[in-house]
Order: sequence, then C-alpha cells, then structure tokens
Amino acid sequence: MSLLLYCHPLSSFCQKALIALYENDTPFELRIVDLGNEASRAEFKTIWPIGKFPVLRDNAKDLTIPESSIIIEYLSVHYPGRTQLVPADAELAWQTRLRDRFYDLYVNTPIGKIVTDRLRPAGKSDPHGVEEARTLLRTACDMIERDISGMGPNTWAMGDAFTMADCAAAPALLYANMLMPLRDSHKSVAAYLDRLMERPSFGRAVKEAQPYLALMPK
Repeated sequence: MSLLLYCHPLSSFCQKALIALYENDTPFELRIVDLGNEASRAEFKTIWPIGKFPVLRDNAKDLTIPESSIIIEYLSVHYPGRTQLVPADAELAWQTRLRDRFYDLYVNTPIGKIVTDRLRPAGKSDPHGVEEARTLLRTACDMIERDISGMGPNTWAMGDAFTMADCAAAPALLYANMLMPLRDSHKSVAAYLDRLMERPSFGRAVKEAQPYLALMPK
C-alpha cells in the first residue's frame, strides 16, 4: 500500500483527513497511533518527530505529509477522485481554504482547550483560559449561523459542492455539539451538522471513533 495514514480515530483533525480519503475511495492503510503507549509513540516519532497526527506517508514518492489541510491538498493534487475537495477556480479555492482554517482555528482549537483542561492534574486547571475558549467557540458558532442561515436545506459550506471546508467542519461541529448542544441556540448549524452526519464518508469516520468515545473526559 503506497499511502499510510498515521492517526487516531477519536481526533477531530484525523477524522478530517479520513473524510477526504473515504470521500474519494482512496486506497490507504490506517495506522492507529496510541500516544499513551510508549512503543506506539516511539514508532510514530520515527516518522514524524513532532509527534502530532494526522500524518500521511506516501511510500511511492518517499514523502511524509503532516497536517490535515496539507494532507487534503496533497491528495487533491496527487490522488484526485470524483469529489474535488479543493476547487480548481482560484476564487473559490481561497474561500474554501478560509473556511477550512476558520473551523480549525476557531472551532477545533477552543474545543481542544476545553477538553484537555479537564485532563490536567488537580490544581493545575486553567478556568480563565477555558472561559476564553468557550467565548471564542460561541462567537465562531454565531458567525457560522449567520453565514449559512440563508442557504438552502441541501447545501454545504461552499454551496452545492462538498469540499475541504466540509471535511474540517464535520468533526469540529460534532465535538462542538457535545460541549454546547447546537440545536438549542444555532439551528442552522445543527441542521448543517445533520447533513454532514448523513454523508457516508463522515458517517464512516464517526463509526470508527465510536469505540474510543469513552476516552473523552465528561
């Protein structure tokens, strides 16, 4: 198998890369990394010393590609499929990248802060930082609500076409909904998440994450 994806199914950024692979039925081998296991962590660091996933290894080209957005860009160029995740049109492409970064930086990042703070030792929590993260998450969801509220019932982040922006949005909104039920305050965002959940590529990623959801701090 030319392509190897080093990841963990519970990670939102890994799910983002998995959606792109599943969307186009791209052949690859899944390598699950357990950072809590010393041997698994050490093996992964021989591939990517930074130690953060997802990382795509293309053995055919002898290339190692980190970061979910870059992985999707790489796949779009070297392993394209029926779903064009990065539009060929330059104007649409930068708008897609903007939405991709928005979900990563302003939805996924504050979620990570809120969740990981619950894993800190007693007395080491950061309540001020968590409240800042919650404020950022609410602000981001407010902006998404305004952005998509006028869209039709069957549209995606960029309109009619499913793109990299949706790959980023799906896991980010899934976890946002666990922390802050969207249907109570962001009805259009909740409806968009419903559409994403029905997408087979994301449905498969969610199914693979199910056995690990118990690891999420309550």
